[in-house]
Amino acid sequence: MIRLDLKRESYWLDLGHGVRVNVRPATTALVMAARVTALKNATEETDTGTRSATLIKKLAELAIIGWDGVGDSEDHLAEVTPEAVSALMDLWPLADAFERLYLAPTLILDQEKNA
Repeated sequence: MIRLDLKRESYWLDLGHGVRVNVRPATTALVMAARVTALKNATEETDTGTRSATLIKKLAELAIIGWDGVGDSEDHLAEVTPEAVSALMDLWPLADAFERLYLAPTLILDQEKNA
């Protein structure tokens, strides 16, 4: 049985290393928009790792609406921009944490329907 108790409001994820991000819920529309954008940027020669990284970056760009613990070169809180989010997702431990924490509820749903 699938439980319909997914988050509908923005919420915070602790990515570790003193970084936390405020994200929109992982709706079907948001995930599909990220997939479409990632596919448009891929070519036949694009390897699987690059495709996965592009998808995570696009998800993060669409989902992250605020953060704590992310600074600019002058140690001021960095503005949330697509470029800054992409740079944050270039840091493997943070990208990995984002993927696990942000997509975990959707993966649990997939497990529930296959149980």
